[in-house]
Amino acid sequence: MIEALTIAGRRFEWGRRTYLMGILNLTPDSFSGDGLGVDLDAALDQAQRFAEAGADILDLGGESTRPNAVPVSETEEEQRVLPVLEVIHAALPLPLSIDTFKPEVARAALQAGGHLLNDITGLAHPVMRTLAAESGAPVIIMHSRGNAQTMQQLTDYNGDVLGELERFFEQRLTEVEAAGVKCEKIILDPGIGFAKTATQNLEILRNLPRLRRLGYPLLIGVSRKAFIGRLVAGPGQESRPPAERVYGTVAAVTLAIAGGADIVRVHDVEALAGAIRVADAIVRSASPEFDWV
Repeated sequence: MIEALTIAGRRFEWGRRTYLMGILNLTPDSFSGDGLGVDLDAALDQAQRFAEAGADILDLGGESTRPNAVPVSETEEEQRVLPVLEVIHAALPLPLSIDTFKPEVARAALQAGGHLLNDITGLAHPVMRTLAAESGAPVIIMHSRGNAQTMQQLTDYNGDVLGELERFFEQRLTEVEAAGVKCEKIILDPGIGFAKTATQNLEILRNLPRLRRLGYPLLIGVSRKAFIGRLVAGPGQESRPPAERVYGTVAAVTLAIAGGADIVRVHDVEALAGAIRVADAIVRSASPEFDWV
């Protein structure tokens, strides 16, 4: 049993049920077409809708990490994230995750009310590790290679993408824990779509129990990803646009839950919340969470 974690006063008991992370893209160029930019009213409205629909965590990001996205400065990222973070923090009691790999943005966000660090580079920067240790903030360590401009050319794992993930996590966990981050504060994310082909994404999703054996909670982010768009469209057809990938996302999320996912990160919170409850009721039938059915 993985030790429970309390974030912003909320207790996360891994294995009891699946927790839902809602995505707030505070960018103008999100791959999924749902970028909110710096519209405070729109961001707060979306956050409130997500909370009412059953989101357990809100994940705020101010820089697109889609392939070939244009990098932004620390200043610009802070200008996108901090005002929205402050407004949502004041309005809602939900844990707030900050999707950034920049230490100064992370530091400012924690001071403004953020609770959780979601780093697509897996805390590659030593300062991020120190910040996590000193603040006591939980961290999401994601596997990736390269950056937005190079990651799609870095998908060669010599036929062993699962082995690469295991080796990466073992090394990074050693580094992060050596910096003083407590093991119960760590969540792992295999980085679906980040320096992975569609075939590799599917292989990872089929083998989540293997990653779960590392002994840490797993976050899975498949929502609206390109490989789902191609699968939903079918052979010989053009990929479905992001807004039409919800059914494929539901299928992938449901099977990820069966494979051991603890948190799922999604754009379509209202659509996914019910599907997650059904999947949990089947997969985690012994949990008292579902005694009301």
